[in-house]
Amino acid sequence: MQSLNKAESVVSIQALNHYYGQGRLQKQVLFDINLEIQAGEIVIMTGPSGSGKTTLLSLIGSLRSTQSGSLQVLGQELCGAKKAQMVALRSNIGYIFQAHNLLKSLTAKQNVLMSLELHDLSTANANARTEAMLAAVGLEERSTYYPEYLSGGQKQRVAIARALVSHPKLVLADEPTAALDKQSGRDVVELMQRLAREQGCTILLVTHDNRILDIADRIVQMEDGYLTTNAQLAQRNVVA
Repeated sequence: MQSLNKAESVVSIQALNHYYGQGRLQKQVLFDINLEIQAGEIVIMTGPSGSGKTTLLSLIGSLRSTQSGSLQVLGQELCGAKKAQMVALRSNIGYIFQAHNLLKSLTAKQNVLMSLELHDLSTANANARTEAMLAAVGLEERSTYYPEYLSGGQKQRVAIARALVSHPKLVLADEPTAALDKQSGRDVVELMQRLAREQGCTILLVTHDNRILDIADRIVQMEDGYLTTNAQLAQRNVVA
């Protein structure tokens, strides 16, 4: 994978369209999407349910095949990419989901360690990096806890640690505060913001939560499969 400098786009999308189904049952869900996300940016994507946000996020995350247009992530074109290329790209992306997706049979530490399995690290190095990341999210004393003994906010902190422990260039978050109360949700996104700044990575976060919009450098809005707004937060007065 080619390296990126600060001036280059981490995500570059041009004339992207996407469809579900085939033949007479085919339905278009994304229409002529154009979007650039620069290195180090924190971008929030908003919009009503069914507007195409999660579909777009999954395409950027190389979790679905790109059908039409151009989608470049970390310098790699995904339209027409082979499965092996898509899998390789995922090792440079951190994922955070609403349901946190922790494995119930693994401890917090083991869940975080899983993210380092595809990376060429010694056991000692992987353990040290995992323990440091759990400390960074304030869970060093709960590293041996199983998910059922953690609160919703703590589970999401483990998910953040898992996403960031490999020092990805891009973090994709889908409704990370949806299941959390106001304070826990605020704590989670501020933690994501701080750790991403420290690591120099880029965040694209999908949310319905208007209380966290102020963490973004830029807000993009989707409606009915179209990207309708692309605004710099510095030019907006957002009320949390």
